[in-house]
Amino acid sequence: MKTESLIRILAGSLVLLSVALGHFVSPWWLLLACFAALNLIQSAFTGFCPPTLLLTKLGWVDETGTIHWGGRHPKAD
Repeated sequence: MKTESLIRILAGSLVLLSVALGHFVSPWWLLLACFAALNLIQSAFTGFCPPTLLLTKLGWVDETGTIHWGGRHPKAD
């Protein structure tokens, strides 16, 4: 899976969760959807995306932007 796909899934999930919590719990939960939207906008301009940065630091993203869940495993020789 590419990091762009993961970011879209993550943002969409946050928006759906925010709308559900806003409907059933409190309208203040809609601020979570605003946060997701602002993060998407700023990442489009700056290229900085916190989830991608975290996955890269964990060693789960390779040079092509492909995610390797659980980290990259060295090839057995």
